Amino acid sequence: MILVELNKANYEYDVNSLVRAFYPGEQTTILTPESTDQRRQQADSDAAACAERGEAVLQMRMELSEDAAQVQLGERVFNWEYKENALDYKHDFKRFLYSALREFTGKTLPWGSLIGIRPTKIAYGMLDEGKSEQEILDTFTGVYSVSEEKAALGLDIAKREREILKDVHYEGGYSLYIGIPFCPTTCLYCSFTSYPIAAHRKQVETYIDCLIREMDFVSQHLSDKVVDSIYIGGGTPTTLEPAQLERLITALKERFDFRTVKEFTVEAGRADSITREKLEVLHRQGVSRISVNPQTMKQETLDIIGRKASVEQVLAAYRLAREVGFDNINMDIILGLPGELEADVQRTIDKIVELAPDSLTVHSLAIKRASHLSKWIQENGIATLNNTDGTMRIAAEGAKRLGMAPYYLYRQKNMSGNFENVGYAKPDKYGLYNILIMEEKQTIVALGAGSITKRVWADGRIERCDNVKDVGLYIDKIDEMIERKRALFAEAD
Repeated sequence: MILVELNKANYEYDVNSLVRAFYPGEQTTILTPESTDQRRQQADSDAAACAERGEAVLQMRMELSEDAAQVQLGERVFNWEYKENALDYKHDFKRFLYSALREFTGKTLPWGSLIGIRPTKIAYGMLDEGKSEQEILDTFTGVYSVSEEKAALGLDIAKREREILKDVHYEGGYSLYIGIPFCPTTCLYCSFTSYPIAAHRKQVETYIDCLIREMDFVSQHLSDKVVDSIYIGGGTPTTLEPAQLERLITALKERFDFRTVKEFTVEAGRADSITREKLEVLHRQGVSRISVNPQTMKQETLDIIGRKASVEQVLAAYRLAREVGFDNINMDIILGLPGELEADVQRTIDKIVELAPDSLTVHSLAIKRASHLSKWIQENGIATLNNTDGTMRIAAEGAKRLGMAPYYLYRQKNMSGNFENVGYAKPDKYGLYNILIMEEKQTIVALGAGSITKRVWADGRIERCDNVKDVGLYIDKIDEMIERKRALFAEAD
């Protein structure tokens, strides 16, 4: 357990993110002058319980003043003086705290003091400002303590993203996301809005009715805007029956001008939800890109994480998609899954290379509090999750063997190994929507339970409105969900 006493509020997020990056899987509690007596009593109780179990409790104390800071880690004390010519106090304190934790633990993090989920935005913004590639690399390695390898990766992806997005309508356009929050089962690591389809089958038709009502509002209210990309995600969209998929996409095409759509993606995802009839509906309706996601090609791991589709089903679903005629298929894998070693990752990559998909998304396992994985770790230990430079390199080399280049990147909190998620693709097979949602360059209008609409203004401001997560509540409050969007888009750019 990590117990942090912090003398200033509004630094909790940054401190928590860095501490948890160095101590993954550890319970971390941060107390500030604003913490209630109840929270302090709970922290004392948790620490006492850890001590009784023989588990270590690391005490940290952080004292911040206007021009200095002191961090006590166990028995060691680290001091820092703020320089007037520095970027800003909070940023430089984060860099100091990273250095202190690095020295104290003997560990380094590949992304240094960066805790945000979009590191490529730094490189992208500097390119827009006319900065040289060396200036960008120096900023990554010098200002943020990022490794040279990750700095080069961030710059490479930012350059590729700028080229891919050059024809996108930033101000005069938007992209559309449609969320299908149903899955065959819930995977161990999942924290997305998803519900077992078997228990919600009777609600699906009404849910589609509500999606169509949101479509009606968006198509009418944003009729002067161009739609660049459409992404149907989830959940697992292919949990819908063929007739339901047909109905949904037909309604979509009746309301939006597909002549401007550069990419139309449906995330098929789970092989145990894929049938020839469903794939034929998607292909006939002009879906240009789909995903068939194994996560791993090791059956024992699939059993542990509750992913019911077998390796054989994944292989069969992929081949079926090719037979139906899809020429842009993505596959997702996750590194750091329970018990997987480098040899397991190598076998997964070798199988994927044999299949030759058009793009490959490599996820580093993120430990989400809302997932069943957190409880699994408590019972089995964090040491069973092995994501390393070696596993990341195996995946990157596999993508290179397939003739792919990295084209988008993002990070998540509590990510195994403090690494990143990277999308690789063959030329002209890049996932446009993936870049747009990460770089926040264009408005994303999102429909469905648990989805979040992001309005990007011409001056770079971003405003959001979200739909409720619960399916039943979404159906009951569909008028309110539409009014939230109306309020968000009431004011012209």
